[in-house]
Amino acid sequence: MFTVISFIAFTALVGVISYFKTKDEDLSTKDGYFLAGRQLSGIVIAGSLMLTNLSTEQLIGQSGQSFSSNMGPMAWEATSCLALTVLALWFLPKYLKMGITTIPEFLEDRYDSKLKRIISILFLLGYLFTYLPTVLYSGALVFNQIFGIDKALGITPFQGVIVTAAALGVISSIYAIFGGLKAVAVSDTINGVGLLIGGFMVPIFGLLILGGNEGFAEGVRNLVNIIPPEKWNAINPANSLPPMIPWPVLFTGMLFNNMFYWCTNQTIIQRALGAKSLKEAQKGAIFAGFLKMITPWFITISGIIAYRMSMNPEEGFFTGNQITALMNNSDLAYPTLVLKCMPKALLGFFAAVLFGAILSSFDSALNSSSTMYTLDIHREMFNKNASDEHLVKVGKRFGTVLALVSILIAPVVSFAPTGLYDFLQECFGFYSMPILAIVIVGLASKRVPAIAPKVALVFHIVLYSLSKFLPFNIHYLYVLSVLFPLDVLVMLLVGKICPRDTDYVIPEAHAVDLTPWKYAKPATILNIVLLIVEYLIFSPIGLAK
Repeated sequence: MFTVISFIAFTALVGVISYFKTKDEDLSTKDGYFLAGRQLSGIVIAGSLMLTNLSTEQLIGQSGQSFSSNMGPMAWEATSCLALTVLALWFLPKYLKMGITTIPEFLEDRYDSKLKRIISILFLLGYLFTYLPTVLYSGALVFNQIFGIDKALGITPFQGVIVTAAALGVISSIYAIFGGLKAVAVSDTINGVGLLIGGFMVPIFGLLILGGNEGFAEGVRNLVNIIPPEKWNAINPANSLPPMIPWPVLFTGMLFNNMFYWCTNQTIIQRALGAKSLKEAQKGAIFAGFLKMITPWFITISGIIAYRMSMNPEEGFFTGNQITALMNNSDLAYPTLVLKCMPKALLGFFAAVLFGAILSSFDSALNSSSTMYTLDIHREMFNKNASDEHLVKVGKRFGTVLALVSILIAPVVSFAPTGLYDFLQECFGFYSMPILAIVIVGLASKRVPAIAPKVALVFHIVLYSLSKFLPFNIHYLYVLSVLFPLDVLVMLLVGKICPRDTDYVIPEAHAVDLTPWKYAKPATILNIVLLIVEYLIFSPIGLAK
């Protein structure tokens, strides 16, 4: 009962603070509703970027990956700082100069309206069939474990996940649909602090349990000495298969994948586009990169701690049934560890923080989806003269439909063969690289024509689909490593054969102050140094020797 009460109390506190912070905001205009009135500060952007990205699909998916492999999955988090650096130093000055609301809006200006609608539809399909359902499923998985919803209702665990996913989807969609981006961003910042505190509690309490009467230091020694050295290694052989990550893709497919996510993905970009200035946007992106290097210390390592506790049933850390369930589904590693380690007095608070993370990721994707549909599809195809008030109403209706469909699809994610996180990334692979190529070539070139991105899209989807039928196993990140430069090459080749009639010039909208942050480059260098140190720790030179 105390768990439920503390959960409701913290969740209500976040809601009340968000309400008072946003009650005077004008949500009747498209900039006010979709871009928070272009008034977000660096710290709010960083917190929102962190929480938009960090949710239960990371906590559960990456912990599950490290449980079944090693520290390699930390690459999804730590190397994101490189992509966020590119976002801050190269993409944001151009995006904010144009004053765009969505990435497809830029694509229309650079290429044509047909491409804008194609990319918007691809993003929407990706959110609808993969991202939104995955967020709901992963959240339902952990909430069903914490609150025992299946046992309380007398149903199977799978049915419990379905019920929980539906409840999470309804609550989250109400928050996003009626609050707009500003409400999402403010609650993200509050929950971001809570997630960092609660996230670190899990491995800390886990190490205290491993240390027994001798405390935390003994728990660290226990973990380091008993875990096989290869579990600490984040640098995997070149021929590794999912869920492991081969070391060569860290500089190719992983980097390209992260650049798509952090530099062109509407859900992420929308936070930075709402900045009050380029300076604040760069601060937010670079600080978010620093935060991403911290997350392996409470996400990836949680899977390692769960593995240690499951090594010997006689030690009594996990029950025999729990260990059997973990062997069948590694995605249960994180919720099982939370139930074992988190004191009852703090479980409600932690559940509320997780709820905030789910809310953030789901709401952000829902808000971005509504933005793209409303401004890039509905207005262009059905009502070009629509008022801002009407567009906001359309966005809310579309968000409601999208949320309902996502709730119905969410349980299907449980059948993903290599875990939910790899499922999500593989699905993104169908359109991520051509979109990244289209945006980069569009910003960097002047004469590539509108037909080029369409050719590249078809080229990529055909080849990526064929890669699924190869007679030998190859990591999908290797496929992306090859296809991205090919996508760029195809576009440039088309541009050589049939160039535009005139040079493309990036327009200047004068939407915000474009003065850059003077410490952007030093802060970036510091992030890169910290990234190298982190990888040295989790390598044969460090803990994996």
